[in-house]
Amino acid sequence: MTDRAVPPVDRQLPTDEARALISLVREIAQREITPHASDEEEAGRFPRRLFALLSESGLLGLPYGAEYGGGDQPYEVYLQVLEELAAARLTVGLGVSVHTLSCHALATYGTKRQRIEYLPAMLGGGLLGAYCLSEPASGSDAASLRTKAVRDDGGPSRSSEAESEGHWVLNGTKAWITHGGIADFYTVMARTGAEGPRGITAFLVPGDTPGLSAAAPERKMGMKGSPTAQVHFDNLRISDDRRIGEEGQGFAIALSALDSGRLGIAACAIGLAQAALDEAVAYATGRRQFGRPISDFQGLRFLLADMATQLEAGRALYLAAARLRDAGLPFSKQAAMAKLHCTDTAMKVTTDAVQVLGGYGYTADFPAERYMREAKVLQIVEGTNQIQRMVIARHLAGAESR
Repeated sequence: MTDRAVPPVDRQLPTDEARALISLVREIAQREITPHASDEEEAGRFPRRLFALLSESGLLGLPYGAEYGGGDQPYEVYLQVLEELAAARLTVGLGVSVHTLSCHALATYGTKRQRIEYLPAMLGGGLLGAYCLSEPASGSDAASLRTKAVRDDGGPSRSSEAESEGHWVLNGTKAWITHGGIADFYTVMARTGAEGPRGITAFLVPGDTPGLSAAAPERKMGMKGSPTAQVHFDNLRISDDRRIGEEGQGFAIALSALDSGRLGIAACAIGLAQAALDEAVAYATGRRQFGRPISDFQGLRFLLADMATQLEAGRALYLAAARLRDAGLPFSKQAAMAKLHCTDTAMKVTTDAVQVLGGYGYTADFPAERYMREAKVLQIVEGTNQIQRMVIARHLAGAESR
């Protein structure tokens, strides 16, 4: 890896507070994240100490309300923080995105009492979350999930603000869970009614609940420092107070969270692509062949220009979607577009970065090969890019049919 200084991304931020926030993130990244990223990824170590620092710094609850310990930041700002973190190390950026996704259900659909009781610790109390929707037999077809929650006392459902009544017993297995086995809480979608999306309910499950266990982490081609594991629920008993929203509302809650989560993945993808471009430019300007830097050759110049252009287009796309969200306008189609374009861009840019470095790009002495391996998962998580195309097409067909 070269030691050439890389200029920071010139960001257009809405407030002085946002500019100070980005400066803080860059300081933490430079001091605490980047120097250890390659070694910790190679060793498969999850930086739990670092997530405690991020929580203390107010970076794990940025888009949520200050009254519950959040940062009260618009998504336009939060996503740029994610991008900075992912550029330093994808395990960190994606981990913050997953944690934020895990808080969405309670923050958006929980009762006031639930938010007061549980949310401050989730947003700024050092806790780490996980989001449990996918299962071994239901990935893209999430509405067919089989994990079940059954009332064990026949008690009535509580009203939105009533005191908790009764308990549920959960049984089943979730798959591909980021932070599986190490999370302090799990937002879990379970079947409480008939087949299909209307029979699913959301629950907030503490990580130390008896009956919850995790399998050994998956052996992955990239992001080895971020544990991904199956999570098992074996007669896990939980109070109805931990149910989020109404019975049967869980799938709608899940989809709402994923719209926002896809923007998080898009931002992480652009951060990873930026890191790869910076590495490629640093190498191309420092490497000499035929008596001059290889960046002087037109073939390399055009390749770098294309990488930078697609990266900037992706950044503009996710920010445009974020501004729609911040304005309270529909953004589902734009979130799918951002996730699709940005993750495809990350895959292309990281692959091209390896090509720029030539043989060195194929070695672990430079981070380019790690970036390429990491980029692939972004085309898969939180809805494969084929699913994103289906979402976009449905919006287009609906608009044309009206």
